[in-house]
Amino acid sequence: AETDPKRKQHYQTKILEYMHRAEQVKELVTRWKSKGVISDKIHIVEGATGYSYRRIFGKYLNEDVREVLIEEPYVRDHYQICNVVMLCELAVSSCRNLKYIQLLTVKDAKNNDEQGRAFETLKENLQEHAIKFVVEYSEHMHDRQVILSNGYVVKIGRGLNYFKPSPTRYQLGAFDHHFRQCRETNVDVFYCPENNKS
Repeated sequence: AETDPKRKQHYQTKILEYMHRAEQVKELVTRWKSKGVISDKIHIVEGATGYSYRRIFGKYLNEDVREVLIEEPYVRDHYQICNVVMLCELAVSSCRNLKYIQLLTVKDAKNNDEQGRAFETLKENLQEHAIKFVVEYSEHMHDRQVILSNGYVVKIGRGLNYFKPSPTRYQLGAFDHHFRQCRETNVDVFYCPENNKS
């Protein structure tokens, strides 16, 4: 046992500091747990096929989904806009109670007219299905994720743009992305109870 009163006091102070820090860490872990439970992890290897949006998102898109938030910084080029349209097609066909889709992206400084026209066309088309489509721009976003109102969050390392270009227009994968080769990426699916609005 320590007999020096100064050293004893020093150790007691350190013990209290460590206990306080342990409580802070415990509280932080509890908060992170409430942020979501990992539901699924998928590693897509370079050149793999069979990873269409239906495979990645399909089992999470159901009648409980009323809202979809797509956070995708790069929706500038034609193929990137087409990827958003494909995800919207899947959501509309799978989620019979879908009422709202929001896209958070970065504004294309070079070709804003084309980007804006594409979003306006998609907005008008979704209105025909009684779905509101809203685009918001952020200059500081980097994360890529799709948040569903049934509590699921799908994070894809490369975002929606993980497909390789089709070598020709007349082969499998030109339209059905189940056959399209992919770029290597990771997919993490979380269930976050606080996001569940159903």
